[in-house]
Amino acid sequence: MSDHPSPEAAVPEEPVSPSAVRVLVLNSGSSSVKYQLLDMRDGARLAVGLVERIGEGTSLLRHTVRTTGETRERSDSFPDHEAALKAMGEELAVDGLGLDSPELAAIGHRVVHGGRTFTEPTVIDAAVLAEIERLIPVAPLHNPANLTGIRTAMALRPDLPQIAVFDTAFHTTMPEAAARYAIDVATADEHRIRRYGFHGSSHAYVSRTTAGLLGKAPEEVNVIVLHLGNGASASAVRGGRCVDTSMGLTPLEGLVMGTRSGDVDPAVIFHLERVGDMSTDEIDTLLNKKSGLLGLCGDNDLREIERRIGEGDEKARLAFDIYIHRLKKYIGAYYAVLGRVDAVAFTAGVGENSDTVREAAIRGLEELGLAVDGELNAVRGGGPRLISPPYARVAVAVVPTDEELEIATQTYALAGRGGA
Repeated sequence: MSDHPSPEAAVPEEPVSPSAVRVLVLNSGSSSVKYQLLDMRDGARLAVGLVERIGEGTSLLRHTVRTTGETRERSDSFPDHEAALKAMGEELAVDGLGLDSPELAAIGHRVVHGGRTFTEPTVIDAAVLAEIERLIPVAPLHNPANLTGIRTAMALRPDLPQIAVFDTAFHTTMPEAAARYAIDVATADEHRIRRYGFHGSSHAYVSRTTAGLLGKAPEEVNVIVLHLGNGASASAVRGGRCVDTSMGLTPLEGLVMGTRSGDVDPAVIFHLERVGDMSTDEIDTLLNKKSGLLGLCGDNDLREIERRIGEGDEKARLAFDIYIHRLKKYIGAYYAVLGRVDAVAFTAGVGENSDTVREAAIRGLEELGLAVDGELNAVRGGGPRLISPPYARVAVAVVPTDEELEIATQTYALAGRGGA
């Protein structure tokens, strides 16, 4: 069955009030909810929090008021997401930021998979909910939890615009040559098998911010974005539009990650079934949760791996070398895809904080116009910055990602155009 036509992107029936300047961003997992409340006049965080272990007997809510730095923790029994979000609302109310505030303009929801249907942020209605549910087979771990959070928030504030921002949306601009797998077309279409990509909000934010660092508009710049965290992905962005990305049907494809293998020969699966007598579920667990850096050396934290390398640990060294080798391959491949590269941008936990990874990934690519300045690269923390020397033909940047701000910005823009 091929994808249905996109549900018409609804807009709020009436524009939000001029006094409504806040957006609540929700990221709902199967047993957790992360939230941030932002003031859209300047993008400032007013409060951030996490509710975890929902439905597990004793749950924990950790709430931080950004204006004062105060953090409160609350252990309680939150049997479901409704109880968790009500508790979140109570904590926000303590700070005068409650869900009933007239300053709350909209709620933005991170939704992992929008398939080919959702190419932009979308006001949630019954048709949108049905389509997100229809996509569960290609995102069985994420879309059900995202739906639960959405439905709970809609019940709590049915009068408020609820907007879905999709991880896959930024990558829907990929041409068919990049998005298609070379398998039977009818089979692929029937089962919606294609390369969707993930971390889209991060890639959108980082590519746009990198263009700003260069003093140019996104439409003028070609960027390779390297989102390196426990999950990792690369993207080739031409003029503000994604033309290729490393993750595929699922987040398993591509770079070596903390616990995911990234690219492997598909025949490995058949081999493990036939020779290793492993079930599909066992192989799924192996490739997603017991591979990557963890499978190679027993650690998925690059800080620990770098420490072990310093002590002469050969397993840690090999894991690091495999990680960097794969990263270099994607940089080179996306250089070829783009033809002209203006910048390579590192982001996310590893990309922002490991000068060792950044230096190793760029080392040897001088003929491509890439270089890293040792002193600039060694600087820790701070905002978006260039770490390449002035003579480098291609800029190398470190850009702290801000997926929540990206979601809030897209949410507020859509909520604010009601009645248009």
